[in-house]
Amino acid sequence: MVNITDINNALESVRDALTAEDWDRAVALVEALRPPDQADVFEELPPETQSELLPRLNPEDSADILEELSDEDAIEIAGLLEANDLTRIVNEMEPDEAADLLGDMDPGQAAETLSFIEDADEIRPLLKFSDDTAGGLMTSAEVLLHKDINVAEAIQHLKSSVPETGIAYYLYVVDDDVRLVGVVSLLELVIASADTRIDAIMNPEVISVNANTDQEHTARLMARYDLLALPVVDDNNQLLGVITHDDMVDVLEEEETEDIYRLGGVPDERVRPTVSPRIAMRARLPWLVLNLGTAMLSAVVLSLFENTIAQLAVLAVFFPIVAGVSGSAGTQTLTVTVRGLALGEVSPRDGISALTREILIGLVNGIVLGTLIAVIALVWKGSPVLGFVVGLATFINLIAAGFAGVLVPLGMSIVKLDPALASPVLVSTLTDTLGYLIYLTIATVLLLRFF
Repeated sequence: MVNITDINNALESVRDALTAEDWDRAVALVEALRPPDQADVFEELPPETQSELLPRLNPEDSADILEELSDEDAIEIAGLLEANDLTRIVNEMEPDEAADLLGDMDPGQAAETLSFIEDADEIRPLLKFSDDTAGGLMTSAEVLLHKDINVAEAIQHLKSSVPETGIAYYLYVVDDDVRLVGVVSLLELVIASADTRIDAIMNPEVISVNANTDQEHTARLMARYDLLALPVVDDNNQLLGVITHDDMVDVLEEEETEDIYRLGGVPDERVRPTVSPRIAMRARLPWLVLNLGTAMLSAVVLSLFENTIAQLAVLAVFFPIVAGVSGSAGTQTLTVTVRGLALGEVSPRDGISALTREILIGLVNGIVLGTLIAVIALVWKGSPVLGFVVGLATFINLIAAGFAGVLVPLGMSIVKLDPALASPVLVSTLTDTLGYLIYLTIATVLLLRFF
């Protein structure tokens, strides 16, 4: 088992070899690692060193490294390579990975590289589709069975068409027009009698996905039905390719990373802890400016109650409690709702049930927390009326936070915006503004009569 310490040691050894200009030793050290570890070591090297080291590696190892690197890093390295070196490496890549790389490269360089690739005919159809669609994820279906052949013919065909991956999760069945008509498992093929026709043992109920389907929906489909592979078809149900489970692991990681960044107000998923301050600032600053603008709403609300605050300065002591508790409740509800939308567990038509659920939770939490805060205010400041005001405000705010945490992301989903993108800013603004408004309104109505 390789751990972080081993990788760090390997990195130091590679750096020492490169410093001594011992390229053979550096190559041997990198090739001794597994592909993900090779990529981890490789991406820590300077770009000029990477472009010199990659062509010296075995082409298969070089291809594995490019496949493991992020899209941006792979494109940057590819742009530094000589045409013949890049061609040798891309020849060893899986068709879908090669298409992803070529599709993002400079069109001129991509066209030149593609003209020298051995399996260009397998890659060209994949370039028609965006990277974030099922068509962009699929690879060629290497083993297809015709519905009219028998088991003996199918096995012979399978022996002569062993996929390069060495794995055939499912055997897809097509008709004369290459339309997808069924699927046969390897086990069913082995146990059936030799003269049995394929259409007699195939399952005609095949789960497939259109090539233009978004990758996130595709990943959810595979996860829902526990599929190891998913066929991709066009509008005429013609089989275009297959998506395997390893592609879906990458998609799920990418989508989860994107949602986490967006929930944190960093909409560009390319931002990583190691990027330059300039790139990080460009991704974060606009959302901080937006947050500043929305925060002004809270300031406006506070300004409306300047007289109340001036007469009862003790109210300011409880501002952080009222706003903080309702803000946390809104964030909890928002997180659950956005996750449900991302996984397809919640949709806009589920809005009433989701809202009812969160209101009920808000009621219970409001009673408990409102009572606790009321007791704290009473003991701390010795005022039953102040305790009642703070407790009641907290109770109402927790219910309002449930409304905001559900309605904002659902509303954004209805208007076809990513709920994870602006929801945190809007929910935070709503909970803070409503929190102050409710708290100070109650205080103005009740407290000023007793003080």
